[in-house]
Amino acid sequence: MKNRVVITGMGVVAPNGHGLDNFEQALRDGRSGIRFFPRLEELKFSCQIGGMPEGFDDIRKSYFDHEKLMSLNDNIGYVSVSAVDAWRDAGFTLSDDDNDQVHWDTGAILGCGIGGMDTIAERVVPMVNEGKTRRMGSRIVEQVMNSGTSARVGGLLALGNQVTSNSAACSTGTEAIVNAMWKIRTGQAKRMLAGGSEGVSPYIWAGFDSMRVIARKFNDQPEKGSRPMSASANGFVPGAGAAVLVLEELETALNRGARIYAEIRGGYVNSGGQSNGGSMTAPNPEGVQRCIRGALADGNTVSDEIDAINGHLTATFADPGEIRNWSRALNRDPQDFPYINSTKSMIGHCLGAAGAIESVAVVLQLHNGFLHPSINCEDVHPDIEAYADKIPHTVMEFPELKIIAKACFGFGDVNSCLIFKKWEE
Repeated sequence: MKNRVVITGMGVVAPNGHGLDNFEQALRDGRSGIRFFPRLEELKFSCQIGGMPEGFDDIRKSYFDHEKLMSLNDNIGYVSVSAVDAWRDAGFTLSDDDNDQVHWDTGAILGCGIGGMDTIAERVVPMVNEGKTRRMGSRIVEQVMNSGTSARVGGLLALGNQVTSNSAACSTGTEAIVNAMWKIRTGQAKRMLAGGSEGVSPYIWAGFDSMRVIARKFNDQPEKGSRPMSASANGFVPGAGAAVLVLEELETALNRGARIYAEIRGGYVNSGGQSNGGSMTAPNPEGVQRCIRGALADGNTVSDEIDAINGHLTATFADPGEIRNWSRALNRDPQDFPYINSTKSMIGHCLGAAGAIESVAVVLQLHNGFLHPSINCEDVHPDIEAYADKIPHTVMEFPELKIIAKACFGFGDVNSCLIFKKWEE
């Protein structure tokens, strides 16, 4: 028998809000966190806007002392703040630095898509080229290694179970949650922190700008730039931030009297093999549909139970295809289709953090009975016009909301899908 897995804590650093209350209010209000980025203009980027957490330097200084701050670039800083918030939200306290207690039954899977590129570009490469290697200090490696996100959090919270970082492009955050769910289901851990992070840097975003896949027509109207499901969409808006969820074995959570936000009914991860129309940058439709059906089967959930979908929906040419894949995977036509929204309309595409931040949005909606709007898609793409009535444009109070499906589809033709269910005693 598989252990049931619930969510008992969450933390988020998003472009439109830090902390659960601020983030939820931004979602309800349809408030964008996308802003003009002057540095991108200086560097002659076509896209000069991005989803960037505001005031983060002050935020992290309120969490960590000078010694810890020396190791925190944005990528690791975002996930560290989110993890501390999630840990406290789950009812735990931080140990003192001289406390030898280790949480042997708790681990972390916290990934990133591109990671410490800012540190590499701004410090490592220039200092090496200038012959100043010895002046880089001893904190460089932990900021640029792929496991820097999980390693830092593992130390902050004294985690003794598996502590690792995954990387699956845009699918990273949801994949981390699926993998953490399985650790608990199979009895290898009682509790896992799961999520993803991504820093702000032109060096991270430059490749996408050169591919001409990010928005370039709304530099003078940043909040209008992210347009999932819209006829006037012209590419995704790059974003940054982090989110962490505390996953816990149900019996353990109940025994300690924890507040439970939601249950993870099922999850599935696969690849389309870059075949049948799939490529490094495009999903194989059959792979996407198999992933969605796999999550349903894993969660013993039938498609008619899905009340809403939080899509990947990036504001690219792939959006109409994604809607069609959901329709085919669920075998639900436009008249019977679940409601669908895109958190990216307000925060942009946060790359390795996207699935984690959007999963927090899903859990908040389930827990508090609402669906947030998808902004900037008043002109629904003509290929999905039949589904237009299923897209909320303003906040929708939905107290009977029970189950939301959440998926991410990443570069490399990789897919992950989760089925979240509202917690009811």
